[in-house]
Amino acid sequence: MNVQIFGIKKCQDTRKTERYFKERSIPYHFIDLTVRGLSKGELDKVKGVVGLENLIDKCGKEYTKRNLKYIGHNVEEMLLTYPLLLRTPIVRNGSKATVGYCPFEWKSWSV
Repeated sequence: MNVQIFGIKKCQDTRKTERYFKERSIPYHFIDLTVRGLSKGELDKVKGVVGLENLIDKCGKEYTKRNLKYIGHNVEEMLLTYPLLLRTPIVRNGSKATVGYCPFEWKSWSV
């Protein structure tokens, strides 16, 4: 299992996700979105599984700060440019991916 967790340390769901994998001794790689965003290839793979509209956090501070509610924009381009617009955590395991805290989904992934 090659699990990647994309998130922000201040996010409660991201911390719960990290704890979930730690408690089950499942190795994971944490990518802090304040340091590095998703690459185009990573975004394409996650988008293919969960859908582009599920990735953007329309209730988040970054969305409000950038006034995206009132401005027409290319969602994919904005997510690549401003990774803090992503809903967190994004958990990837090969071709599988989830957005948010989804322990029931992770249980179905083979360990």
